[in-house]
Amino acid sequence: MSGIPPTRWDLFVSEDAMYGRHFEQLLADGVDVDGEARLADVLAPRRARILDAGSGMGRVGASLLRRGHDVTAVEKDLKLVAQSRRLFPELVVVQSDILALSPDLLVEHGRPSAYDVVVVAGNVMIYLAEDTETRALRALRDLLAPDGRILVGYNAVKGPRHSRDYPYEDFVGHLEAAGLEVQHRFGSWDLTPPADDYVLAVLSRA
Repeated sequence: MSGIPPTRWDLFVSEDAMYGRHFEQLLADGVDVDGEARLADVLAPRRARILDAGSGMGRVGASLLRRGHDVTAVEKDLKLVAQSRRLFPELVVVQSDILALSPDLLVEHGRPSAYDVVVVAGNVMIYLAEDTETRALRALRDLLAPDGRILVGYNAVKGPRHSRDYPYEDFVGHLEAAGLEVQHRFGSWDLTPPADDYVLAVLSRA
């Protein structure tokens, strides 16, 4: 991944992250952690091609796979890739930074080159490398099918440690530069009204 800067996750979180262990324990305890997947499923046609960008330990992608979709998970962190493959061996995981994603790369891995829905959950946007938000959004835009949409959610302020504050107004500026626009905006994954502290948005090509 030459020429791709390390993300905030790479620099500050990966080595001692509790995220993977935390969600694996929630799954073992039977806790409902499917909110993101339920909403993505609503946006998707049946048997849709779905890309889970920044898929972490695989819970969202695996849930969408169980709902009958053709899911490609993309994760950079090698430990999370290994955890995902252990917990959800049926889920295809491509090890890659979002900035390196392209139709050709995915085809090389035997995956579709275009997607009906791209899911960007779990605060992926606020752990990107500094000043790469537009570049990442453009890479995801280039993977959309003609009527495809991106579903993105993140803590806009006071997010997890080492993440950045990312107000909605800044996000919209990056979207416009990437050739995307907001179709719908909410304040949480259960579709509460828009809020300042959390951004949930459905995006399409401008």
